Amino acid sequence: MHITKSLSLLLAGSTTLVAGSAAHGPFRPRGEPVLMNKPYPNVTIAGVTVIDTPIVRLAQEFTRNHSTEAVFKHQMRAWLFGSLIIAANETLRNSVDIEIQAVSALLHDLGWDMTPNSTVTSLDHRFEVDGAIASRKFLEQYGDETWDARRTQLVWDAIALHTTRTIAYYKEYEVQVTSMGISVDYDGLRTGIDNATFSRITTEFPNDDLKKATNDTFTFICAYKPSQTYDNQLQPWGERYVPGYNVTGNLRIDTIFKNL
Repeated sequence: MHITKSLSLLLAGSTTLVAGSAAHGPFRPRGEPVLMNKPYPNVTIAGVTVIDTPIVRLAQEFTRNHSTEAVFKHQMRAWLFGSLIIAANETLRNSVDIEIQAVSALLHDLGWDMTPNSTVTSLDHRFEVDGAIASRKFLEQYGDETWDARRTQLVWDAIALHTTRTIAYYKEYEVQVTSMGISVDYDGLRTGIDNATFSRITTEFPNDDLKKATNDTFTFICAYKPSQTYDNQLQPWGERYVPGYNVTGNLRIDTIFKNL
């Protein structure tokens, strides 16, 4: 499906509001964040109240077009988990731009696209960077005037760093929460997410296929562009599953020792 500006307008539709006052409309001041502690257009998905704006709807459609069903469901869960983490913490409710968190979570694994000649992946970038670049292009093409350079950069950072928690967890709140929401699928419950809410979300978006999807994708990337997998979390998949995968001379320690 090709997403156009006209479709963006059609997708705006009608939304409900969190009680309080008028919603943020499509003509918010440039760069103004959407905060959870103020009224915002919303919808309920799997029992979780989340932001519902044209760009968030487009992000859902865009990620579906570039993802397997397993990966699409993972990105939906990451969005919902992150929203619950924000809702459970007063500082985050008062600080996190929930539209940034939504777009970042929904698009964070665009770099997993294994379609031949994919328009969102490359041979010379880590999958996280592929996703960040594709997301920036998505916002440049479909985002409205509220998406200034700062908001767009936060999406880029949240996606590029989502697997590098030793950095992401010390960045802006949007970057932190994006990574934390994603991690729930792999590491288990966090504050704001109990067994009941986890079960409700995984009933709506089952996670029984995530292990295979992760294994297949990481193995594919290690075979497809091994140079982008040395010295990061994908390396073990290459060593275990890809014939001829060889880190000898390709690790950072090798480069440093060679040049010193």
